[in-house]
Amino acid sequence: MPRVSQDQLDARRHEILAAARACFARYGYEGATVRRLEQATGLSRGAIFHHFRDKDSLFLAVAEDDAVEMAATVAANGLVQVMRDLLAHAQDPDAAGWLGTQLEVARRLRTDPAFAKRWAQHSEAIDTATRERLQRQAGAGVLRQDVPLDVLAHFLELAYDGLVKRLAMGGSADDFGPVLDLIEETVRRR
Repeated sequence: MPRVSQDQLDARRHEILAAARACFARYGYEGATVRRLEQATGLSRGAIFHHFRDKDSLFLAVAEDDAVEMAATVAANGLVQVMRDLLAHAQDPDAAGWLGTQLEVARRLRTDPAFAKRWAQHSEAIDTATRERLQRQAGAGVLRQDVPLDVLAHFLELAYDGLVKRLAMGGSADDFGPVLDLIEETVRRR
């Protein structure tokens, strides 16, 4: 029996995650049945669950990948850059999947205590990246000083959540560039 390289395993895992992201976004967690996941990935359930213990683990892996990427972007360029990236890719099917996944994470946080407990560390990583970025910006004299950093962080998080919701509901990305400029101007030092 031929051996499968780690690169091949990683590529297959990536393919499964991409197809599962689109399936979860389209049907929601409950509607993304194993049969639909098989159809989306083009793989058998055995092949899918060779890489992931169960559907919940698969969904969490999709959401975790998104959270890691988001935290890295926030740390390097800020939460407004994440929003700009969303706008730039709003018509991309993978971005639509990502948006749907974010909404599904929000729903499960509200309705599934076990998921919320598992998700807490990922949420904390994004929050920490946001606050550390704001602290660095404040130290560099770029941010306004009349508003506490926690308030600025909450403001940015609310703007992000609102943008995700609007885009996931099919809202046009064309009108939001000036809105993001305004958000950025609002947190900057005058």
